[in-house]
Amino acid sequence: MEVQHTTNEKNGRFFLEEDGQEIAFMTYVFAGDDKFIIDHTVVNPDQEGKGLGKKLVKAGVEFAREKGYKIIPLCPYAKSVIEKTTEYHDILVK
Repeated sequence: MEVQHTTNEKNGRFFLEEDGQEIAFMTYVFAGDDKFIIDHTVVNPDQEGKGLGKKLVKAGVEFAREKGYKIIPLCPYAKSVIEKTTEYHDILVK
């Protein structure tokens, strides 16, 4: 299952689908030219415990690195994952 990504000049979202149905997503909004705010992560209740949220956060981190962005994780889930994963600390706004 591959993370999909849509974005425009204001915001974006990472999401996962299964059998044509969205089962998890993470949204963000740009905050200037070099950072974005992760504001929401949702995993369908019947899909919890499968690591889908972590997969979305990882995709967000990889996107930030690729584009030279920093992340402000306002979403409690994304913040927790990023803070617990030391190799993600380079993308945090200091």
